[in-house]
Amino acid sequence: MAAKRVIYEVNIEVDAAAHDEYRVWLRDHIAEILALPGFKGAKVFEVLEPPPSAGRIGLCVQYALQDRAALDAYLRDHAPRLRADGMARFGDRFQASRRVLRATR
Repeated sequence: MAAKRVIYEVNIEVDAAAHDEYRVWLRDHIAEILALPGFKGAKVFEVLEPPPSAGRIGLCVQYALQDRAALDAYLRDHAPRLRADGMARFGDRFQASRRVLRATR
């Protein structure tokens, strides 16, 4: 049986005042992630509902990966450094939550 692709979803709320700067950083951040083994693509969405907190803009990034092993390698080998970069640049001006999805068919 072939490995099933997974979606790694990152939901972000960023301060409206930092949104433009964050989007520039996010573009480069996504490009760096897509250069890693196992990443097949990414889509960025603006979250409409549920609405973000007052004064914030909601974003959702969905990364497509070839399989769970590729995600596990990313989380182990790259995520700590990449997350630290975002925290160093934006601190408490954003927050992120993550989830992992797999197609059932």
